[in-house]
Amino acid sequence: MRTSFAVQDMTIHRIVEQEQGFTPLFEFLPTLTKEQYEENRSWMEAGGCDPRTGNVVLCFQSYVVKTPRHNILVDACIGNNKSFPLRPTWHGKTDNTWMAALKAAGLGVEDIDFVMCTHLHGDHVGWNTRLENGRWVPTFPKARYLFSKKEYEYWSSGQAPATFSMDPITESVLPVIEANRAELVTSDHALDDHIRLLPTPGHTPDHFAVCAGRGRDEAVFTGDLVHSPIQARYPELVMRVDIDRDQAVATRRRFFERYCDTDTLCCTMHFPSPSVGHIKRWGDGFRLDYVKE
Repeated sequence: MRTSFAVQDMTIHRIVEQEQGFTPLFEFLPTLTKEQYEENRSWMEAGGCDPRTGNVVLCFQSYVVKTPRHNILVDACIGNNKSFPLRPTWHGKTDNTWMAALKAAGLGVEDIDFVMCTHLHGDHVGWNTRLENGRWVPTFPKARYLFSKKEYEYWSSGQAPATFSMDPITESVLPVIEANRAELVTSDHALDDHIRLLPTPGHTPDHFAVCAGRGRDEAVFTGDLVHSPIQARYPELVMRVDIDRDQAVATRRRFFERYCDTDTLCCTMHFPSPSVGHIKRWGDGFRLDYVKE
């Protein structure tokens, strides 16, 4: 499984924590029709859907972008010791998988300069913090953490639907704020001439993608603007917890149109391995042409 990619004067590493059948596909994508699935069954069952269980297959991962000046972590995955009572494979886990993948990329926690969370769902903020002597502390001691100000205010002000657990905010976001390691930014913020944000709202109120490359987008990191390859084929398919479904659909199509048939490397958060490729047109929709091993 390929986990590193050289792009311009940067190196991109995939830091994979889990990859598995997650939840029933037709629950995960509630507007997917059986006719649409049957038309795409052969390639979906080759990686995107477990034919035995009918569960959508998702990869849960982070990316590290090594630029000439900085090491940037894009999304902080699930984490250890975190509260996910409805997710048994995440809840209170204590494995070394993510940290071992970081080490395999030649990095330790002290090497990360910036952490960029595309949004504040639990599987994107988990490694922001670690448990030390019974309290949550920032995992990356030298890093600045970039959160969308609007996104943070939404999740910390009680605006979110009651169906969402606030545990990820309490365990993985607020301790970073309290440690004065966070920067609250707009979703079009530019870090430097290599790294900038792209507003991609809909899944959450101020979700952003991360663009990398000097002078142009050599690579882009999707976060959760898309979860499954079949949503590229049909951008109108909503994910069940998209906050604003119409906005999420518009964002998805606009994103795919922007990068379609370019040489920008598209690094998805949840597509099955290898997760990374180039966006190509497919009829009225799109597909990800995966980078070969």
